[in-house]
Amino acid sequence: MPNREQIFSQDSFGSALEWLGEQMPGGFFIYRASDEEILYINKPALHIFGCENMEQFAAMTGNTFKGLVYPEDYESIRVSINKQIQENSIEKLDCVEYRIVRRDGAVRWLEDYGHYHDSPETGGVYYVFITDITERHVQFEEEQLLREQQDKMITALASDYRSVYHVDLDENDAVCYREDATESEKFSAGEHFAYYENFVQYAQQVVDEQYREGFLNFILPDNIRKSLLTEPIIAYRYLAHRDGKDYYEMIRMAGVRHPADRDDNIVHAVGLGMTVIDTEMRASMASRQAITDALAVAEAANKAKTVFLSNMSHEIRTPMNAIIGLNSLALMDESLSEATREQLLKIDESAHHLLTLINDILDMSRIESGRMALKKEEFSLSALLEQITNMMQSQCRDKGLSFECRFSEELGERYIGDAMKIKQVLINILSNAIKFTEAPGTVWFTAERVADYKNQSTLRFTVKDTGVGMDEAFLEHIFEPFTQEESSRSNKFGSTGLGMAITKNIVDLLNGTITVESEKGVGSTFTVTITIRNSDAAGSNIPEPAEKAAAPESEQSAPANILAGKRVLLAEDMLINAEIMKQVLDMWEMEVVYVEHGKAALDAFSAQEEGYFDVVLMDVRMPVMDGLEATKAIRALEREDARQVPIIALTANAFDEDMKRSLQAGMNAHLSKPVEFEQLKATLESFIQPAAAEA
Repeated sequence: MPNREQIFSQDSFGSALEWLGEQMPGGFFIYRASDEEILYINKPALHIFGCENMEQFAAMTGNTFKGLVYPEDYESIRVSINKQIQENSIEKLDCVEYRIVRRDGAVRWLEDYGHYHDSPETGGVYYVFITDITERHVQFEEEQLLREQQDKMITALASDYRSVYHVDLDENDAVCYREDATESEKFSAGEHFAYYENFVQYAQQVVDEQYREGFLNFILPDNIRKSLLTEPIIAYRYLAHRDGKDYYEMIRMAGVRHPADRDDNIVHAVGLGMTVIDTEMRASMASRQAITDALAVAEAANKAKTVFLSNMSHEIRTPMNAIIGLNSLALMDESLSEATREQLLKIDESAHHLLTLINDILDMSRIESGRMALKKEEFSLSALLEQITNMMQSQCRDKGLSFECRFSEELGERYIGDAMKIKQVLINILSNAIKFTEAPGTVWFTAERVADYKNQSTLRFTVKDTGVGMDEAFLEHIFEPFTQEESSRSNKFGSTGLGMAITKNIVDLLNGTITVESEKGVGSTFTVTITIRNSDAAGSNIPEPAEKAAAPESEQSAPANILAGKRVLLAEDMLINAEIMKQVLDMWEMEVVYVEHGKAALDAFSAQEEGYFDVVLMDVRMPVMDGLEATKAIRALEREDARQVPIIALTANAFDEDMKRSLQAGMNAHLSKPVEFEQLKATLESFIQPAAAEA
């Protein structure tokens, strides 16, 4: 058997081969097939093994192929080399990868391309080209590990789905990644099928008819692309019928690549998963139903509370109307002794105080239940302030206080908002200032416009007094319900502790702010700031509120008794209230036709000739037919006076929605009980005076 010296010294081919080996930039060696002795190795190969010369290499490997291969890899690559040589009998080529241990102890990976050659001169030898592929192999192992981790993660995530597919939207091709274990006849893992046709078939066979159209729209490729432009994941839930069972499923899709990551910004392929969500869906539906039921219960409770408040208001105001009305009639008797008159005045004062307490409690209850709403009506701010100042000047004069007002010239005239709520806030604050200030004190009231921008004005109202003042510690509680700085004040000043709480809540409804500064024994300053919409109306076309018409008779331009001889149809089911009202109307020399319910009012109006009645005073809550239905019926009569006759609600229903219902039914005005006689007279004159002028 020839040795290395014989091969490379006696044959020109061997010399040429050795020369070529030294010229190669990569590793190259030759070893004999029979005993695997290394016959030749070039310098680049020696460097791969960390050796400077052949002696170092031979000492490390035993100068054999087996010696240079990592022990655990040798047997597998020997078998692989032999198999490849046998299968490739012509070229006799092989390619293997294996590890080696360098001279410095480092483990490296080699790629081995070998060629087997057998001749009489050389015998069987392997010509081997080697390359260090350690970095590439490490990268491959890392990538392989990452792929394995991703596959495990995908498998874990997909375990929540009964089936998973990859869908090529452009080619209408789907491949199954996770097969449905419950459907043996469907697609198995790795199987390709036509996406759209098969899912349409699924919709026709499985999806409930109520959800089918939505399912078919969901799986349209164009719809999928459009939806995934804005959402990373899209889903559709539906009711399925399969194997005699009804259950809820969900189909979810996500783009394989986000549209923003593509040059054309279009989704071309999606991952599609289908899962059973019956338990979750039914729990969600039950939860929604529970919420719906709870909402219905809450709405019913809120409605019941509203009805209760309305009934409570009505039932309390009805006897209060009798108390205040009878007392007012008694005070009109000029033959009363001073002692009796003083007692009646105290009754009147106490009755009005009780009415104030009732109103405060009802207002607070409505605020807490969210039933207090704001109006958006055009009003005159100057007229509103005039009403307030007239009222407050009278109260200050009676108590011996000085009342000073200052309204800026830039205040503006007409606005759109809830004038009555603004008035209630200002009267509450001013009344408190007067109540807690002793003579000869002073109450200041100022109003100014502090901003005007984009058809919105910010108004600031300030009320300052020289009253008893409050401790700083109490100021943070002043707007809390039923709070009073001293319990003795309730007895002295007659307070429930609700006024400021109501005021604060109304200011909040107006999107405004209220602040207070106070010093004990010096006085208090309240500042209210609200932003309100300007009115575009020009001129003075806005009617003055009812209180303007209730000015003293000396200020009235109308005749002293324009009501004399006018016919009134009075509908009132409470006899005592009817008696009071008839006495008042008799004082004004009006002719009264009295009926006990709405149906009787309709019949009485219909029975008289056209134009007989000048005005109708209509209670709302009455038996047989209520006042609202009676008003609608009168307005529907085929006669001219039915459309023109003034109908005024005279009722214990005092809430804003009650007033709206009255006006919507066709009434001209709404007066709440207890009725103030002067307010009623002013209202009657405001409707009858134009008719008298026309006559």
